[in-house]
Amino acid sequence: SECVSGCVCPEGLFDDGKGGCVEEKDCPCIHNNQWYSPGQKITVDCNTCTCQKRVWNCTEDVCYGTCMIYGSGHYVTFDGKFYDFDGSCEYVATQDFCGDKNSSGSFSIITENVPCGTTGVTCSKAIKIFLGKTELKLENKDYKEIQRDIGDDVHYWNRTVGLYLVIEASNGVMLIWDKKTTVFIKLTPDYKGKVCGLCGNFDDKSNNDFTTRSGLQETNALKFGNSWKQSPMCPDVTQEIKPCDVKPHRKSWAEKECSIIRSDVFKICHSKVDPIPFFEACVHDACSCDSGGDCECFCSAVAAYAQECTKAQACVFWRTPDICPIFCDYYN
Repeated sequence: SECVSGCVCPEGLFDDGKGGCVEEKDCPCIHNNQWYSPGQKITVDCNTCTCQKRVWNCTEDVCYGTCMIYGSGHYVTFDGKFYDFDGSCEYVATQDFCGDKNSSGSFSIITENVPCGTTGVTCSKAIKIFLGKTELKLENKDYKEIQRDIGDDVHYWNRTVGLYLVIEASNGVMLIWDKKTTVFIKLTPDYKGKVCGLCGNFDDKSNNDFTTRSGLQETNALKFGNSWKQSPMCPDVTQEIKPCDVKPHRKSWAEKECSIIRSDVFKICHSKVDPIPFFEACVHDACSCDSGGDCECFCSAVAAYAQECTKAQACVFWRTPDICPIFCDYYN
């Protein structure tokens, strides 16, 4: 409508976002609200991206998929869908036996969920892994192997890495367990779109992750979760449990403790990984663990966010002698 005075770059030069003018070849790139100079590299998932003439040029390696189950019934699927499901039963976390009559699956991972606290929420107590004719049961900070009569031979290796027990199998399945309530399941890209269970179908689309055992698309997490129970004898989950409503006197303590996730401690991660669902999950867990596991539940919830931050290249040193300390000498 009218002229406004201001500064413009001379012809042939471009604004570099910092108040200067540069040639096109020197234009910066932007990622997560941060500026990067030409030639700078960043890592996104398992790929490396290089800034060239204000455009990111990325390698196109296909990456492992990761599903996370932690605390009292929190799930992040292979495709990144975050939801809660509190069922007390054994459930299929993921498997490649998915309805196609001709497909003979090579693995199945079952999570056994039990109540953790008096509010009715559940935590993963034990994990069963079926690899061909081998069954592994992870429970009470240890694992044992059971050999069955039928199935193929699938080789696997186990090792301890810091706090975690890692099981890696020759068929491209890896499981990382913190010997408490957190489990990471990693699959090679060969399984894209070929798995099913509470971890979703790993097809890079999160809107169809709620596919039930019978192949129907659900919008409700409870109906979806109930369809994956192993035993028809277990009761269905009919309502979402809100432990802070059941134990209101714990709510303010839970929010105070969990506020670390939204604080400046994790500031460099906030633009990379949304802290809100992790904060809400933390408050949920801190309210629900009222049978002596308060600190463990809180620490697992914050560690889950820290883990996602690390994956997004935002390393945060949040543990202190007062907050969830780890005795590194012992674990080293």
